[in-house]
Parts: sequence; structure tokens; C-alpha cells
Amino acid sequence: MIAANASNVEAAEKLEKESLKFGFIKLTDMAPLAVAFEKGFFEEEGLSVQLEAQANWKVLLDRVVGGELDGAHMLAPLPLGTAIGYGTKADIVSAFTMTLNGDAITVSNDVWKQMKPQVPMEGGKPVHPIKADALKPILEKYKAAGKPFNMAMTFPVGTHNLKLRYWLAAGGINPGFYEPPQDTSGQINAEAMLSVTPPPQMPSTMDSGTIVGYCVGEPWNQQAVFKGIGVPVISDYELMKNSAEKIFGVTKTWAEKNPKTHVAVVKALIRASMWLDAEGNKNRNEGVEMLSQKQYVGADYDVIANSMNGTFEYEKGDKRDLPDFNVFARYNGSYPYYSDAVWFLTQMRRWGMINEEKPDSWYMDIAKKVYLPSVYMTAAKALIAEGKAKASDFPAESESGFKASSSDFIDGIAFDGTKPNDYLSKFTIGLKGKQKVVSGKIVD
Repeated sequence: MIAANASNVEAAEKLEKESLKFGFIKLTDMAPLAVAFEKGFFEEEGLSVQLEAQANWKVLLDRVVGGELDGAHMLAPLPLGTAIGYGTKADIVSAFTMTLNGDAITVSNDVWKQMKPQVPMEGGKPVHPIKADALKPILEKYKAAGKPFNMAMTFPVGTHNLKLRYWLAAGGINPGFYEPPQDTSGQINAEAMLSVTPPPQMPSTMDSGTIVGYCVGEPWNQQAVFKGIGVPVISDYELMKNSAEKIFGVTKTWAEKNPKTHVAVVKALIRASMWLDAEGNKNRNEGVEMLSQKQYVGADYDVIANSMNGTFEYEKGDKRDLPDFNVFARYNGSYPYYSDAVWFLTQMRRWGMINEEKPDSWYMDIAKKVYLPSVYMTAAKALIAEGKAKASDFPAESESGFKASSSDFIDGIAFDGTKPNDYLSKFTIGLKGKQKVVSGKIVD
């Protein structure tokens, strides 16, 4: 371990809490936590940190809410779900985005074989991005045979659920609606049946035939390629460029009780994310070595390196450059943008998790309740003052928290975070306006 120098010890004396325990799920995008620990960034901030893998997102969430964990690697929409009381009601806040992108959608070999004739080809290889339209004939076969088309995601209020739904709906496939609290299956009117499977279990669950596809973070898509049991068909970077994937979350109570500690944690995590993206990813191999250790992700080095080093393998042998598959600091990637929060809330509204029409101001209020860019910027300024970062590494002081309107989505529909209801009105499949789900039916 790196010894704290005198000035760090002095800083540590001013912290409200020095010994911390953080949780994570065994995914590549927990990397900033591993790097901040292994490179001594936590220690240099006067923090003694213990990192602990958790069984699944529900256990992780319950342990943060219950105070057994001081904070954790979380799915970006998770604290938004707790803010509105979907599933667990709790006040969780985030001042740091751990990663952009990093997910993919994988299908079984059998489904891919049937999809391939509908996929455009160029030079003997599929043209990417692959749209869900290519799945439609297969779904019809399953329906005719009376078989459900089962796919997996990791958690209802999670990126993988919302991204998989987005991809399916963009291809004209209804992924189903929720009607909380009485129906939380998300399978009302569904043509594809989505259910929860923990990330590390996805490849084996698909191999057993229980599911025919899934959306998950790395390394569990590349694992399917290495094991020869499935084919990733689209990465989330191709689905919706540079979307927030994971955040670092703490309870609001913890943040209010430990403001200096919170800033120190964010400083260490910012340094870790910058290290991961430094000079054309020059540190990624070292990062992969860390992640391949059993206490972190525990997958083979080669499997993790496949995506972390800016490439991605689809069909076995079809390896392509995807330099931004994992982004940690580039494009102000670690800044907590309100517009990211609003996008997730629009998708929760689209599928009935939010079953009532809400004004645009409501989306803004929830985003500002959960995301804390002011804490992030306090940490950023401290790093600049210490000579550990430059002002150009961060958004300008005038940053509004809303990214410019963008149509970098597979369906080309433009998203403006300041106009959520206008955005929802553009979708063919999904709730909009005053629509809601009542007794399993969509009513206006």
C-alpha cells in the first residue's frame, strides 16, 4: 500500500469518516473503484477503503440503504428509481458517473443463425449497427409454436433493461409494459419477455436454453463469444452514443453527514477515471490485469481486454475497432449530467414504471434531487488547485448540466433533456401524454 504523506494525514484529520466500505458488481465498469484503490488514490485522499463484491443489484442497493456499505457502483437509473419509489423507496444521490457505454446485446447461436439472413452484409460481414427488425421473423416463429421469446436484463430499474427495450422497440418489437404496484413483470402486451438474471450468470443461463438473449455489461458479452455460445449483435455505443452507464451512489443522509469525505471520494474516482483514459488508453492493460483478479471481476484477462482495449468481437473472429466502447473520463464522461437522468426517467415513463403523466418540471426536479454536479465540481477544483488535473479536463463553470440535443440513437429520434414530454411523443411504441396502464390495458 502507498503510505500517506504528512499533508495527506493532515487532510485525513479533517474528514468526517476515513474508513469506508464500498460495494460493486463484477463488471468491467467497476474499474474506477479498483484503480482508485490499487493506485493509492483513495489513500492519498486520507481514506482507508475496503471494496466488496455484491451478489446482485438488489443486495447492493439494500446494503447501501441500510448503511452496511458507505457507497457503491450502481446502475445509472437505480437512484432515480428509488427517488420515485419504484421498488425500494430511498434517497440516493450521485456526484460521479463511473462510465459511459460498456454494454451490449447478445443472442444465442441459434437465434443469430436465424437473424443473419435479414442482416445486410458487406464484404462477407454483417453491417453494423444491427437493428432489432432482423429479430421479427424469429419472434413470429416462436409465437406460432406457442413458445415465449425469453431475454434477460440485470435489474428492472437498470440501464440494461431500458437499453434492451429501446433496441427492441426501435425494431418494432413491443418489450412490454409495467403497471406498478400490481404488475411489476414488465410483460404486459410483450412480444419479447424480459426478466432479471445476475450478470455473471447470463452466459450459462443462455447456454442452458432458459433465455435466448440478454443485455449486460462486460465481460459477459465477450464471454459468450469466447465460450462459443452466443453472438453480441449491438453495443450500446452503437445504440445510443455515450450514454451514462454506471454511477457512484451514496445515501443523501451519508452525503449530508460526510461532505468532506464525499468530495475526497469523488477526487480519487476522478483521478482513477482520468488514469483509465489517459493518452489513448495507454494504461488499459494494467487496468485489465487489476480487473482480472478474483476480488474484482475475476474473468480471464483476454476476455476483459477484448473490450477494454478499444475493440469488440461480434461473431467469433469478427473483431472490430470500437475505441469508445468503455469511456471513463473522455467527453466529460465522469460529470453527472442532469440530461442523462432525464433520459432514464423518460424511458421509465415510456414503459409504465411511471404510470402517470408528469410535467417537464417534474423530470428536472427528480434529476436535480439525485445528481450532484456541485459536489463533482468542488472535487474538480481541488484537483486543479493541487496540480493533479487541468481546468480543460472538466466542464466549464457555466455548465447547465444538460447536453445539447442529439439524435445519436439507433432510431434517429432526437433527445433534448429540457423537453422530456416532447421526446416521448415521438415514439411509436410506448406511453405518451396522458396514457397509462390500467388493468393490463393502455388507456388515454
